[in-house]
Amino acid sequence: MPAPRLSLRVAFDLPSAVPGVWHADTLGSGPQKVLPTGFAQLDAQLPGGGWPVGALSEVLQPMAGLHEWQLVLPALAQATARRVGAVVVVAPPCEPFGPALKAQGLSAERLCLVRADSAKAALWAVEQALRCCDVLAVMAWLPQAQPAALRRLQLAAAQQQQLLWVFRPVSAAQQASPALLRLQVQGLALPSDAAASPGMQVQILKRRGPPLAQGLDLPGCHPRLAQVLAAQAERRRAAQWIANALVVRRNAAPDLGAPAALPVRPALAPGMAGPERRGHALDRAAVALVR
Repeated sequence: MPAPRLSLRVAFDLPSAVPGVWHADTLGSGPQKVLPTGFAQLDAQLPGGGWPVGALSEVLQPMAGLHEWQLVLPALAQATARRVGAVVVVAPPCEPFGPALKAQGLSAERLCLVRADSAKAALWAVEQALRCCDVLAVMAWLPQAQPAALRRLQLAAAQQQQLLWVFRPVSAAQQASPALLRLQVQGLALPSDAAASPGMQVQILKRRGPPLAQGLDLPGCHPRLAQVLAAQAERRRAAQWIANALVVRRNAAPDLGAPAALPVRPALAPGMAGPERRGHALDRAAVALVR
């Protein structure tokens, strides 16, 4: 007796919605908890409408210290307003600027800064923070983290249902990543209005859903912070202009025995990061506005 023939149904014969089955051409949904990003335009493009809770969110950018706080601060302000706990900041490239954070609803007293002297120490600190019940979220700068290490962090975040952001350089986009959400952020051109907030463009490199071909232009920082950044950037421009003028003047009078022009190093504002000291994230953002 011949074996019975099985009836196969192709994909287009299936109903449009099957419980428990996710269609790759739609945004993912389901039991995944999310926290709104604070940007309605970005929430509309993220599965569930926000940052995934209990998962790794990876943010890539050309230069560390520029847009991390702009991007995650609205969500952190929401999280700290709802629950008691700390935000652990591991190996930041610049010191967080307390007044700017407080202006957007995040008290500096809620931050726990961890300085790591090696990549291994930073990874260990992140994993331990994720396992602490008194931690609300973890922000970590891990430029050299390998996929295997990121998988461990992803598992730890999933087990403890913690918010986790890992910041890495744009070059890491060529590497595989276990992140549930992967974004790339860069600054937009400085607006002509000095009082306007410098914005940022966000590319969604990976999400549970179809690819997003076009980037999202998001508003920048708090208006008060934007004014401080614009003023600091203007002081840097003035200092650079004066330094360049001195070089031109020296070159124009060689017969007076003026010394040969030397490469001019831009003047550092108080607290600015230089080889001999660390600066605030505010200073790093002001440098970006000058360039």
